[in-house]
Amino acid sequence: MSERPLQLMLVDEDPTFRLGLRVWLEQLPGFQIAAEAADAAEAMAIIGKCDRTQANAFTDPTLRGQPPINLVIVDLGLGASGEPASSSGLQLCKSIKTDFPKLPVLILSARSEPVLEAAARQVGADGYGTRSMPVRELAQLIRTVAAASKPAKKQPKLPPQIPGPLTAMRLSMRLSGLDHIEKQLAKTTTALRQPRLSWLERQVLAGQQRELKAARWFTRQLWATRKYPDATWVKKNAPPRWQASNTPTGLSAPRASVPRSVGAAAITPAAAAPLDLRSGDVQNRVFEAVFTKLQTDLENTTSEPIEIDILRLDKKRELLFIILRRFEDLLDDLRQSAPQPGQLRDKAPQILRDLWVATIEEFFGRYYTVPLNGVEQELVAVLYQEKDTVEREILKHIPLLPELLAHWLFHDAMVVEGNSYIAPTPEALAQSEQLLENLLINVGNAVMQPLLNRLADVEVIKKGLYSRRIISTRDIERFRNDLSWRYRWDRLVNEPTAIFESQYRLYTLGPRGIMLTPIYAPRRAELDRLSGLPWAMTLLLETRDALSPRVRALISLVGSSVVYVLTEVVGRGIGLVGRGILQGVGSAWQDTRRSRQRQAPPTFNEWE
Repeated sequence: MSERPLQLMLVDEDPTFRLGLRVWLEQLPGFQIAAEAADAAEAMAIIGKCDRTQANAFTDPTLRGQPPINLVIVDLGLGASGEPASSSGLQLCKSIKTDFPKLPVLILSARSEPVLEAAARQVGADGYGTRSMPVRELAQLIRTVAAASKPAKKQPKLPPQIPGPLTAMRLSMRLSGLDHIEKQLAKTTTALRQPRLSWLERQVLAGQQRELKAARWFTRQLWATRKYPDATWVKKNAPPRWQASNTPTGLSAPRASVPRSVGAAAITPAAAAPLDLRSGDVQNRVFEAVFTKLQTDLENTTSEPIEIDILRLDKKRELLFIILRRFEDLLDDLRQSAPQPGQLRDKAPQILRDLWVATIEEFFGRYYTVPLNGVEQELVAVLYQEKDTVEREILKHIPLLPELLAHWLFHDAMVVEGNSYIAPTPEALAQSEQLLENLLINVGNAVMQPLLNRLADVEVIKKGLYSRRIISTRDIERFRNDLSWRYRWDRLVNEPTAIFESQYRLYTLGPRGIMLTPIYAPRRAELDRLSGLPWAMTLLLETRDALSPRVRALISLVGSSVVYVLTEVVGRGIGLVGRGILQGVGSAWQDTRRSRQRQAPPTFNEWE
């Protein structure tokens, strides 16, 4: 008989974080999200109701099937919105441990600060971690905390080390300010790493980076607390960190805090990564990095429309989360089937089709019906009718999937800019992230394309999925026309150009949203298969490349000749004419002056 999964309760104000954590934890064995709450009052009400249900289960057999809550995960920053009725995560933890002492509580914080960790320990928290820690480490921490059947022992009081009200205020101001600065600094640093930045943009970002570093130093000096520095306080005054003795790797210890934006945790230096990685370790790193990026802004910053632009932000994020989770399930099934490296190229199209089908069924609902021409029809069955179109227009053009699978399953080297990199190197991890992000976005477009083709203007779908910017019939038709023109332009111009330039154009997740990133890849075989207008486009590009240097040289020669004629011939002639005019004017003036001087003065007779 299989062990019953742990029943977890999430308490966090951020619905996006709750959704992401729920999606990711429920795909791991042994976890089930039993309840969610956005504030302390709602959390206490749910816990109280569950406790009463368990108490009445002894007398009411109908209530015995409802499992109890095994662990509560609380955000330390709960109540930071500033609402008068809101309470902090520490206060909620204290209330839970007071009313329900046997219920384990795990505190998650945005920063791994020793002061906050000690404060959580003082109010009775059973575990402490960071919101940015890898999900598998968080899962191990949850298992460790939930395994403790007795409540956490109260730590001995440390009166000299507990900060007073004024010191606590300074600590809070410093930590909140540093948290905001670190997030902005991480975004700026990531933006500086982006290719193709203009000189002016690079200088502006570098200036912002210097200003943020100066602000960080100033904040530390302004709100300094001599007895409670940022990193050394816990080593001198606090007990050991949350670390289970039966956990060999110490996964329950909190990791160093990393901003929840696209940050430094996306890529781990090769020196810190073992070369003998187990199958799936590289894949897990990439999935966790992309999972973190999905919690940032998903606005389309390219000049091209894509199908998922019509979705609301929460629905767009939910769709990409589902694709990520389903893709990992397919990879687990593929790994269990033990394929040979040579079979991956043949299996890649089937994997994409299965991923598309599984995502449609989960995102829309397998048996969900919509009114169509006065008749209720199953939405999934209607969308399946566009299967061939979706595969031909989108899924077929997702690049380098066999190479990505070989890199994850067999640790084959990843070719980046013509050079081979082994699995744990930063270059290989970065390109794996880009390929996975491109796959997620393209499969998301493939999910939405049949809906836009057949059921774009159904009112129940518009209300449930669409963004307010694209909800009227006119806006929807304009959006569909823009998509149609984009596919024509891609087929005739963009794709032949990318093939001729040996590039793939990938949709990736940047600091400001979705962007286009070109990567190098040899595409000679595709170039040889081009025909018709796409082939003519490459011929036009080749002709332009052949003629443009000569035309530029000719224009430069003509320009130099014109400048020579204007300066050396026409200019000198105009100068001589002007000189002659000036000399003539000067001579006439001198002659007039001399004639006046030679004229005799009139005689004067005083008797006249």
